[in-house]
Amino acid sequence: MRPADETARGAIDPGLAEEHPGLYLRWVEVDHGSGRSPRELKRRLAELSDRFAGPQAVTFRTKPIPYAYRVFYRHIGLDPDEQPTPPEQAVLDRMLKGGFVSRNLLDDALTIAMIESGVPVLAFDADRVEGGIGIRPSFEGEGLEGRPGALPEGTLVLTDEVRPLALLFGALASGRGVSPSTRRTALVVVGVAGVPEIAVEEALWLASEIVAAG
Repeated sequence: MRPADETARGAIDPGLAEEHPGLYLRWVEVDHGSGRSPRELKRRLAELSDRFAGPQAVTFRTKPIPYAYRVFYRHIGLDPDEQPTPPEQAVLDRMLKGGFVSRNLLDDALTIAMIESGVPVLAFDADRVEGGIGIRPSFEGEGLEGRPGALPEGTLVLTDEVRPLALLFGALASGRGVSPSTRRTALVVVGVAGVPEIAVEEALWLASEIVAAG
């Protein structure tokens, strides 16, 4: 069985779903954390750097899937030119550094999955996630752990069944990300209008396959 064959569907707040048709969430758990990247993974990342040279990097944001995320960013009040989507940020880093730099097993897996699919992939410590994962507006007085003060009511957040895990396409709550002690990883993808589910499944499969093999 492939690592991402059993992806779970996340809950979307009904009002949010009505406001943003096409918004959805998929996630999968992998029984592995991060760690050092094996030699084969570093070689795979280097080969991707060679394939993803100047012309591909320049036109990346205009491709249908990256462009769909840029459109969604603007719909929720984010400027993708000031706060790039995770795949676009990876592309910018590649252009600045001359290649995709190997960091660790998880980060390298996310980079490969995002560049190959154009889909942003997030990661959480699965043992710090309580129940399912979804998207909703924040409640009055609700905060993001590790961030001072309450969030403005209605801030879009990724949540488990107890508390926010992260801002939507933003900062993670303290202690919810993958750390050296993480034993299980939750890989999460937010899909938007214009992004086919097959691309989301492919991104989750790529990332989970690499992490599980690490």
